[in-house]
Order: sequence, then C-alpha cells, then structure tokens
Amino acid sequence: MDVKSDSQKPESQKPAQKRGVLFFLIASLIGNGILGWLFWQEKNKAATVITEKETVVVERDNVKNDLVQLKDDYSNLQTNNKQIQDELDDKKSRIDSLIKEADKHKGDAWVISKLKKETASLREIMRSYVHTIDSLNGMNKTLLKENVKVRSQFMSEKEKSSSLSKEKEDLQNVINTGSILQAGGTKAMGVIIRSGGKKESETKKARKADKIKVTLTIAANTIAKKGKRDVYLRLVTPDGKELARGYDDANSFSFNGSRGFFCARATIDYQNIETPISLYAESAQKFLPGKYVVEVYCDQNLMGATTLVLE
Repeated sequence: MDVKSDSQKPESQKPAQKRGVLFFLIASLIGNGILGWLFWQEKNKAATVITEKETVVVERDNVKNDLVQLKDDYSNLQTNNKQIQDELDDKKSRIDSLIKEADKHKGDAWVISKLKKETASLREIMRSYVHTIDSLNGMNKTLLKENVKVRSQFMSEKEKSSSLSKEKEDLQNVINTGSILQAGGTKAMGVIIRSGGKKESETKKARKADKIKVTLTIAANTIAKKGKRDVYLRLVTPDGKELARGYDDANSFSFNGSRGFFCARATIDYQNIETPISLYAESAQKFLPGKYVVEVYCDQNLMGATTLVLE
C-alpha cells in the first residue's frame, strides 16, 4: 500500500494541521507563563517570610538590649530600705526571665511584642522607685539633722526628749518603706447630729457635741499594694485617757510597736489613688471640754494627726 507524502495530502487537511500546531504553541506559552507567575509568587512569599523573620529577630535583639540595660538601671538603684530593696531584686529576677524568653522565642513576633510592652511597664515602675528613693534620701538627711538637734538639746531640755523621740520614730517609720500610706489635710471637729443622722453641724461646745468627726485624704501611692485596709482613729481626751467603746481586745490595735485603744475604725479599698475618709468618735458620756489629741493609723503606722479644742 502506498503512503502519501505531505505534499500529496489533500489541501483540506493542511489548514487543520497548522491550527493544531498553533494551538499547541499558544498553550505551551500560556502554561509556561502561568508556571513563571506561580514561581514568582512563591519567590516573593519566601522573600517576605525571610524579611519578616529578620525583622522579628532585629526586634528581639532590640528588646533584649533594652532588658539588659533596664537590669543595669535597676542594679544602680540602691536603698537601705529592705522592703524596697527586696522589690527591686524581684524586678531584676523578672527581667532575667524575660531575657530567657526573648532567647527562646526569637522568631515569635507575638511573644516579642508582649516582651516589649512588659519592658516599657518595668521602666515606668523603675521611674516610680527612683522618685521614692530620692524622697527617702532627702528625708534621711532631715533625720540626721534632727538627730544632731536632739543631741544638742538633750541635756538642757529633758522635758522635750519624749516629744523629740516620737518625732524621730515617725521620721524613721517613713524612711523604712516608701509604700507606707500617708494622708494629708487631717481635720477634727465636734458635730451635732440632726434628722436621724442625715444632717450634721459643727460645734465648739463639748456639751453640745454628739460626735467628734475626723476627715483626711489618703495620698496616692503607686508602690503600695492595692486592697482592703483597716483605718483606726485614736483619740486622747483632755484628762489623758484613750477614748474607746470598750477597753478589751476587741477595741485594741497595734501601732508603732505599741498597743492602744481605738474609738472608731473604717475599712477602705485602696486602689493607689487619693482616697478621702471620714471617721466618727462617740462617747458614752458627754465629751470633756479641753484639748483632744487626734491620731489616725493604718498598717500600724501614723497616717495623720491633729488636735481639737472643745470649750
């Protein structure tokens, strides 16, 4: 059987062959284009991932350097106050833990971001410690001057030694911890209660006073622990006695290394902000005319003091 050459094929088959070849070429070009585009996309993704990882590593290095510097800054803070020094040591231990986390999660952007935020928070806390330690150092200089004054006057003014010793103890208590709650604006007044306790008016007459009202504002303190505190009102009457509802353990409290009796107590929820408070002292008998010594305590420390004279 004879085989026909291409030149011998019918003319009607040649265009079909050309179209088939053309279609194959076009399909090949499109396929190659798609493969090239997919390769380019994957290459860009790989480059992006590499860039992101490099960025995270750089960010990790920056955070780690900040933590190392922050630990040095905490180490440079020195104080004779044991409580504050213990807190500084705790912060340095926490920084060591954060440095280990930075090494462990050097490619984790979320962890590094969290470490960055905690580093900033620790730096803000450090600024509070700097302020507190500076204040304590200034108070320590005042205490040293007061000690010199006490020694120079001790022999000639024995009658003042008790008062000066008390002042020295108060100053020392403040120096011992920067987290002690302090108050300002301590005021005391005799009040007459009317309308079933809904209204009250001030009086200077002892025989008219139903209660003695004491008001003060506890200062903001970012280092002090938040939470509930018991505040005690100690009132020394003109005859030198402590006013109390009863003279038993239920009405006694500790302060400045001693025990005494309180006439009023209030529980506050301290949240490191200024906190106003009012306390009311009552007496089973009429109040005596004369001078009252008013003291307000919290955490066994004197927060505020004043005097009140009732006629």
